Amino acid sequence: MTDTVTFGPDLARSWLLVNGLHTDRYEHIGEADVVVLDIEDAVAPAHKEQARANVVEYLTSGDHHAWVRINGFGTEWWEGDLKELAGLPGLDGIFLAMVEGPEHVIRTASLLPDGMPIVALVETARGITHLPQIAASRNTFRLAFGLGDFRRDTGFADDPTTLAYTRSQFTIASKAAGLPGAIDGPAVGATGVALATSAGVTSQFGMTGKICLMAEQTHTVNEILSPSIDDMSWALDFLAEFNEAGGEIRNGSDLPRLARANKILSLARSFGMTPPDGYHHFPAPSDTYHC
Repeated sequence: MTDTVTFGPDLARSWLLVNGLHTDRYEHIGEADVVVLDIEDAVAPAHKEQARANVVEYLTSGDHHAWVRINGFGTEWWEGDLKELAGLPGLDGIFLAMVEGPEHVIRTASLLPDGMPIVALVETARGITHLPQIAASRNTFRLAFGLGDFRRDTGFADDPTTLAYTRSQFTIASKAAGLPGAIDGPAVGATGVALATSAGVTSQFGMTGKICLMAEQTHTVNEILSPSIDDMSWALDFLAEFNEAGGEIRNGSDLPRLARANKILSLARSFGMTPPDGYHHFPAPSDTYHC
């Protein structure tokens, strides 16, 4: 159901964290859209410098590319992480841990090359209260939900209803600031139905990416966070009917349905998906119409 992919980290669905200490895992990435070498939460303090050295060596050898999750602003490793990583040819972006305000992103960006994308990983109650300001920072590329640390900070259970307000804040802040969709936290250890259910929650809350902790999770996450066959069939049917009617806006529901159909098919094209059985091709976007 997929072909050649043509999208960047703004549309990336699966963000696979790989422990920076375990160099043998760097290439075992499954179907991850983005690989994030982790020198923060996955690494004990005594081993952080070795993990950083591993990542630096990897990104300066061969044609290797990856994102890196660095230690949070204010920690003893934050500045060292940036000094060692800034300017490396293989560094695609920064996953900044424990963001609690826009200044964390701004200060981090000041030590990186211009335009280096920064995902702000928000993981505390304090950070959640500042989500609109973090999202509005011109240095924030996408927001991400640090689910595990947030639950430890607040005592919340890992239940969609309990976390509904928090997830909603990520989506609302991202949309208001014009950012790509937010990245949801991981489903620790989940596979099969449990993982599909967790990724389904991610999608239901308008979040378009998900952190993965195992390469085995990436295929399911990509599948759930891509347009479904039913979505594509609906979009193709709607556009066919809309165009047969002359592309006329007939009532108040046509504009939002047209936007939804175009978005579904645009994502399908970007992800290299093929039309469902019975459909020969994806039509060009229908962005012209008559009122």
